[in-house]
Parts: sequence; structure tokens; C-alpha cells
Amino acid sequence: MKALLPGFLFLAVLATGTAFAGERHEKDVIPTPAGDVGITFLGHGSLLFAFDGMTIAVDPYTKTADYSALPKADLVLITHEHGDHLDPAALQAIRTDRTVVAANPAAAAKVPGAVVLKNGDTRTFPGPAKGSRGVQVTAVPAYNLVHERSPGVPFHPKGQGNGYVLSFGDKRVYVAGDTENIPEMKALAGVDVAFLPMNLPYTMSPEMAADAARMIRPKILYPYHFGETDTPRLTALLRDEPGIEVRIRRMK
Repeated sequence: MKALLPGFLFLAVLATGTAFAGERHEKDVIPTPAGDVGITFLGHGSLLFAFDGMTIAVDPYTKTADYSALPKADLVLITHEHGDHLDPAALQAIRTDRTVVAANPAAAAKVPGAVVLKNGDTRTFPGPAKGSRGVQVTAVPAYNLVHERSPGVPFHPKGQGNGYVLSFGDKRVYVAGDTENIPEMKALAGVDVAFLPMNLPYTMSPEMAADAARMIRPKILYPYHFGETDTPRLTALLRDEPGIEVRIRRMK
């Protein structure tokens, strides 16, 4: 992978890529002018973000983490209704009576009080502290073009599941959800950090993920939810792409 251009260094200065002492999960920090974004890599499709006093959980799943030992979430984002993304036990462990849960329509129907986000919806969720900037979230399409459960039945049908673009100050973070390299990715302008799934046969091969990265052109790319898929293959495919840094973290 080529070195980052100088203008991109702001994203890499504080990224550790290592687990802190006594902690199981790796963490990175992405600096922004509005404050740091902390990322905890919980595994599978599960992530934890911290920004401006706000904790945001994505697709909490009990098989990846002990959620009772993690900070309670102010916001939970559910990409879709499959059991490894919508896990009632994990939700119960990470929620309080003030936690907002936002989800695609099918998942929201299973979570009382959840906010429905359909493809194309944008909403700003305030933080818990007075004067908090909060975070703007846009739901974007996530679906299969190729991989099918049976002939004519994709694992993730178009129009049902969500990916999310989160705006942390002036930085845009794309969490793709369960998807392939779909044409809508070409419209995702200005993404600083992208999480792309690489869990065959349900989402993308390394070649598909590389194609998605070339459409999105994030400054930092994290493959996630990758099971046994060959992550070094993705690094090799993008080695000569200027301005895209591939970071591998523990996300099986």
C-alpha cells in the first residue's frame, strides 16, 4: 500500500491498532477538529463508536462481546433483522431507558419504540450532554446482486437492509452493513472511513470489496464481518491504489 498523502495524515496520527492492556478488543482513534472518534472493534458486524460524550453501538451481538461490561449506548444502529445483527440479548445488555434504537423497517418492527430509518432517510441524533453536537446518520442501500439463498432469492434483498453513513463533525464514516459492491456506492461522496463486509457467501469477496473501495475511495478502509475470507488478498488488490489505506483489525 502506498503511503498516505500528507493531507490524509490527520486520520492516522492517533490510530493504535492494538488492544489496550487487559482489554480483548482492538481500538483505533480517528482525530477530527470536533474531537476524537473512538472505534472499538467488537467482532463480526459489531462496532462501538465514541464521540463528543456519545456512545454508538452498531449491530450488537452477544457472540462477539460481553455487552454488560461495555459502556451503555446512547444510540444503537441496526442494519437489518438477521439474528447476528438484531440480537435482543445484546440490545438488552447495552440499552438504558434513554437509549435510542434506530433500524431498518423490518428490524424496527421487532424492537418496541425503535426509530425507523429507510434507505435514503437522514436523521440527527443528539448526544446526552447539553450542547452536544450529536451525530447525523443517513441510511443507504445494502443488498446482494450475486449471492443467493436459493435461485432468485438473494441473502439480502434490495430495499430492505441499511448501511449507515455517520457524520462525526466533518468526518464521514460508512458502515456498509450486509451488502455487495452495489452501484449506489458511487454516490457516496467524501467518505473518510469505510467498513466493508467480506463474509462469503453472504456479502463480498475480496475482489468485490476492492471494487467497492474504488467506487467509494475512503481514506481508511476496514474490512469487517469477514469470517474466514482472505483479508490479505484485499490488501494486495488495493496495494497500488493511491490514498486508500487498508487496516486489518480483529473482526471475525
